[in-house]
Amino acid sequence: MTVSTKALLDSFSHLEDASVSTPGFSFFIAAAAVYSSKIEGEAIELDSYIKYKRFNIEFQPDFTRKIDDLYLAYQFASENRPDKNTFAKMHTLLAKHIVSDHWLGKFRTQNMFVTTKDGRIEYVAATPFEVPLLMEKLFADLEILLNTELTISETFFFASMLHLVFVKIHPWNDGNGRSARLFEKWFLAQKLGYKAWFI
Repeated sequence: MTVSTKALLDSFSHLEDASVSTPGFSFFIAAAAVYSSKIEGEAIELDSYIKYKRFNIEFQPDFTRKIDDLYLAYQFASENRPDKNTFAKMHTLLAKHIVSDHWLGKFRTQNMFVTTKDGRIEYVAATPFEVPLLMEKLFADLEILLNTELTISETFFFASMLHLVFVKIHPWNDGNGRSARLFEKWFLAQKLGYKAWFI
């Protein structure tokens, strides 16, 4: 299926922030953090997280901790340009309560497999020996894309390709899915402006 450039531009131009957002709370960053975390198996609902984040309703710390970390990573990304260093910092924020401290922002050094719920290997990631070089190539490509004028259609295409390439590399011990989804929006926001965070 092909989406016309005009339809994409029209849809994008109509994006606006949610009325529940405040200077200290972004509904769309909260939604991104919650739904990205739900893909990874977290049990929290958007409604509960909004009550907690926007209205200071208290929950058990374990219920909100990983989503808070991801929320901070999204905020960090919205204020910084993606590159090798900021990407490592982003992982340090989002994986704070996922991996051991000495693996925060560091590439894995062991083999990585993605398995199905019943334990079958679905995907074998790049070997740990390939990860540093593949990530250097990805960051070099990212820099070229950030410095190239793209149409809105090309921007969405390359955002999805960056996501795909990153997931195929799977550079972290954990937090790869959360990182990939954030990376895609991060690229869109760099090319299309802050409004891209409302997607």
